Amino acid sequence: EVQLVESGGGLVQAGGSLRLSCAASGFTLGDYSIGWFRQAPGKERERVSCLNSSDGRAYYEDSVKGRFTVSSDNAENTVYLQMNSLKPDDTAVYYCGASIWCGLGPTGYDYWGQGTQVTVSS
Repeated sequence: EVQLVESGGGLVQAGGSLRLSCAASGFTLGDYSIGWFRQAPGKERERVSCLNSSDGRAYYEDSVKGRFTVSSDNAENTVYLQMNSLKPDDTAVYYCGASIWCGLGPTGYDYWGQGTQVTVSS
């Protein structure tokens, strides 16, 4: 019943943009802090951003700061990750997860989506 589904990934040229969606079913996304993570081949999963439910602030990893933006649409029960000025190093599978607060690591996230592939070509 509880499910997160990512969508919006694809192949894009360096400098291009993509918007990822994280749609929830079985629970209300607005009740959770929503983190975006990515995992490239051979690398550990890293958090890219987090939308904190307690204060509404968004936090970003330095590598994506100024290029990525998190937003939400509570009516659609969906959180978005707008990715601009994409670089080949952004290539990864992107996941969204729901947690009580943004300070938790990946093990603290209650729900996860299956991921969506983002590939940025040179």
